[in-house]
Amino acid sequence: MRLLLISNSTMPGEAYLDYPKYEIQKFFGDKPVTSLFIPYAAVTFSFDEYCTRVEERFAEVGHHIVGIHTLPDPVKAIEEAEAIVVGGGNTWQLVRMLHDRKLMNPIREKVFNDTPYIGWSAGANVACPTLRTTNDMPIIEPHGFECIGLIPFQINPHYLDANTMGHAGETREQRIREFLELNPNICVAGLREGTMLKLDGKKLELIGNRKCRMFKKGKEPVELSSDDDFSFLMETGVLA
Repeated sequence: MRLLLISNSTMPGEAYLDYPKYEIQKFFGDKPVTSLFIPYAAVTFSFDEYCTRVEERFAEVGHHIVGIHTLPDPVKAIEEAEAIVVGGGNTWQLVRMLHDRKLMNPIREKVFNDTPYIGWSAGANVACPTLRTTNDMPIIEPHGFECIGLIPFQINPHYLDANTMGHAGETREQRIREFLELNPNICVAGLREGTMLKLDGKKLELIGNRKCRMFKKGKEPVELSSDDDFSFLMETGVLA
């Protein structure tokens, strides 16, 4: 498999998808690729608007996208896709639409057969076994928490180490620990903004200048950097 799982789309003060665009370019290579783009996580703006924003950035680095919503048969579109890209937004809405259109299994089969997959934020969440480590408000019933399951561990995108000033509620780490209490056999990767996980064959690595905080029940969290090999996570999804 080839996966590029990105924590967030935009860094403060930058244009949309600006910071990961060159990693996207390297991921696809020199030959132009037209990806099937899934914009279902968009809620407050249209799918067409979403495609326009993504196409603008992809075109800058020699690649293109076509929105799945513009094609008559979504399942056939996935089966024929050169690459699959899933954008961020609300994970609950994204999962609901993927379930409604019965697209989870076709995407899984397509990507397991070497079709490249890129997802950011919610698009990274749905590569996990479930959506249960998303940060999004559950605005719609998703018809089940199960996701595509391209990786055997969970990602928490936009991971923050502490609450903002003046907020006394649970930290992100406390919320992840709650998840681990009820799901003790799975690992969670706290993927900080400005970072991404890339899988190429059997090699899983972190890209970016910030560390990834790894969580497993019964163990103290571990900080891993781009110098570390994350490939062990693809074997069992569990921290050694």
